[in-house]
Amino acid sequence: MNQSQNSGFQAGQAKGQAEEKTSQMTDKVRDTAQSAMESSQQVLVQQFFIFQKHLLDARKLSLGQQMKAKAQGAADSVKDSMGMNK
Repeated sequence: MNQSQNSGFQAGQAKGQAEEKTSQMTDKVRDTAQSAMESSQQVLVQQFFIFQKHLLDARKLSLGQQMKAKAQGAADSVKDSMGMNK
């Protein structure tokens, strides 16, 4: 093999190695991005369920307060009608 052929061979080898390294790095970046996206989706789903639970708790509290106020109003009406509320 003469020097020109050897240089061409080495250049081809270097090109092949660079392409392989580029492919590996591209795969690594793609995998990292996919993992980050999946993690973000999991966090969003968890936050949604936490928000939904808080919303339901707030509605229950609101309903409880409404029922308490109505019961108090009914009790006051009974007391008023019987002359007990002074």
